[in-house]
Amino acid sequence: MLSQLYIENLAVIEKANIDFTADLNVFTGETGAGKSILINGINAILGQRMTKDIVRTGTDKAVISAVFTDVPNECGELLSQSGLSIEDGQLFLEREIRSDGGSVARINNRPVNVSLLRQVGEALVNIHGQHDNQILLSADRHIDILDSYAEAEKIISDYQVSFHELQKLAKQINALKTDAGNKQFRISQLYDIINEIEGLNIKENEGEQIKAELNVSKNAVALSEAIFAANSVLSGSDDTNGVVENVSNANSYIENYSDIMPELAALSERLDSAKIEIQDISQELDSILGKLNVDPKRFDWLNQRSEELRKICKKYGPTLDKVFDMLESSKQELKMLENSEQDLSELEKKKTELLTEVSRKAIELSKFRKNAAERFVKQVTGELEFLNMQNVTLVVDIKQGKLTLKGMDNIEFLISANVGEEPRPLAKIASGGELSRIMLALKNVIAEKDSIGTLIFDEIDTGVSGRAAQKIGYKLKQIANYRQVLCVTHLAQIAVMADSHILIEKNVVGDRTVTSVRKLENDERKHEIARIMGGDSITPLLLENAQQLIDEAKTHVPCTN
Repeated sequence: MLSQLYIENLAVIEKANIDFTADLNVFTGETGAGKSILINGINAILGQRMTKDIVRTGTDKAVISAVFTDVPNECGELLSQSGLSIEDGQLFLEREIRSDGGSVARINNRPVNVSLLRQVGEALVNIHGQHDNQILLSADRHIDILDSYAEAEKIISDYQVSFHELQKLAKQINALKTDAGNKQFRISQLYDIINEIEGLNIKENEGEQIKAELNVSKNAVALSEAIFAANSVLSGSDDTNGVVENVSNANSYIENYSDIMPELAALSERLDSAKIEIQDISQELDSILGKLNVDPKRFDWLNQRSEELRKICKKYGPTLDKVFDMLESSKQELKMLENSEQDLSELEKKKTELLTEVSRKAIELSKFRKNAAERFVKQVTGELEFLNMQNVTLVVDIKQGKLTLKGMDNIEFLISANVGEEPRPLAKIASGGELSRIMLALKNVIAEKDSIGTLIFDEIDTGVSGRAAQKIGYKLKQIANYRQVLCVTHLAQIAVMADSHILIEKNVVGDRTVTSVRKLENDERKHEIARIMGGDSITPLLLENAQQLIDEAKTHVPCTN
């Protein structure tokens, strides 16, 4: 559950620290007070996309943080995969949105990318806003709703593995069925590529070797002078002693006295070793010097070979490794094309077998959905009847069509809200209030099957009033028995059901607009309920009615069948 939310410099909210209860938390406030900003803050902490415009004017950044407790196992596993863990039974999420457009996300004070924050957020909270009702109007989304209810992930995944394999096979067959002229042209192209690369007879690491030898050849004169000078210092010349002779002379001075002073014996041995090492270095330098006589023909060949390798890399590279990859892929493609007739026959046979398997799995998936649809209709209808849609008839219309990634079913929800009317598509007959109640019913039956601990409803009361609004309040209260619920509402019938009533209020302080967020208790809550019912003119009668509604909500919350 969402235990605590902290917001700083988010639009008109300067600072707000909100504690939530585990049951029903209701937000109210006048239109424009900032309720949508609060939802934006929660969206931000859940990793949703935010723009810099949301940062309070005159500040560098907005900061939103949240503490979650009783985190579901699925979320814990997701964190574990990223090297994170739940600490002391709590999960701390934080998001900074800077005025320059930058954004920083943290989980338990460790920086993470926003995509991980979004994944974690989806495992913690489910938000329903007014735009979600549009999902019901899109028949293409109905199959996803039913699958979510049916918990069809495993059977769909198994079907999709075979379907993807069938798609891949179909692409291979289509490629092999390319007309003969294009095939022969491609075969000719491949032969040219293979002959051109193999004709150069390129050895492994040849590019680096050619480059190194060419570099030495180009600098042969300077290298010779440097090596000769270094060797002269070591071996000496007709006029001067070299390092070898000087080391030998140094040793002769001290070795005669090593029996008198034992320390000199060890130093004498080291000078002998140094002399041998220096003589060896001098000989190696002399040997290298002898190899630096550049052969003009070799030098020309190196330049020519370097240019050949450069051109082949430019054409098929950019590196020799990529050239070798091109050679190998060209050989494989050539083999496939030359054996295409035989391969095509084998692939067509395999496709027939795979098509049978995919069709069988699609039929099994369709049966699974039909069984789930019966349970779905019964549960959702029961929810809708409780939500003051007593005469509703819900039909899950399943028609079979061509095989797709989702199976062979085309699914649409049909509804009749009145006795004697044929069920018709939701988009054609459902009002705003009906859509809100239908979505609430769907959320409730699906929520019973997942582990998401927090449900947020942003103005679920759109288009409803009176008895229907009261029923929505009862339903939210019921859901809050097993899920934490946060609800933004304009209706007193819903607000009175709150276990925690939070007021979002806008005021002008100095020359700035400031939105405050605070929990209401006792008389404050009664006045807010009265304001919702009657506006700014709060009369004693309104206050009495508000108190009556609050008292009734505490003692009379009916349950669904």
